Amino acid sequence: MGVEIERKFLIINDSWRAHAEQGVAFEQGYLTTNNKCSVRARIEGDSANLTIKSAGLDIRRDEFVYSVPLADARIFLDKMCSTGTIKKTRYIVYDDTNRWEIDEFHGMNSGLFVAEIELTSREQFFMKPNWVGEEVSGMANYMNSSLVYHPFCQW
Repeated sequence: MGVEIERKFLIINDSWRAHAEQGVAFEQGYLTTNNKCSVRARIEGDSANLTIKSAGLDIRRDEFVYSVPLADARIFLDKMCSTGTIKKTRYIVYDDTNRWEIDEFHGMNSGLFVAEIELTSREQFFMKPNWVGEEVSGMANYMNSSLVYHPFCQW
């Protein structure tokens, strides 16, 4: 069983950009979301996957990721996602001991920047870099599956 322990934070300045790897374009959409799980199709640069993730606002969730052909993912996104897709650029930043993923959202979610860190346990200690602000883990409106239905521009 795959498990993800992830915390999310807002970005408060652009100083992370000086240390970021080149960004990768992402497009993702949801084939289904319900009170038990979400099923997401995602294109990341030139690869694609399907992810099944347990529902909930906890930082620990079951997660299963399966590679799929890029052409199949394009069909999923274009024809099977009833609410449209999310487009973003993902940047990777390493600090002394951690790997951070920074998502810069586009389209209806432009202006939103979220940093994520995956942990090995709920109790794992980490230092927040100076560009990391308020924690938004567990806040439904910052979940990608929510941003598809209620984009940032409508807040």
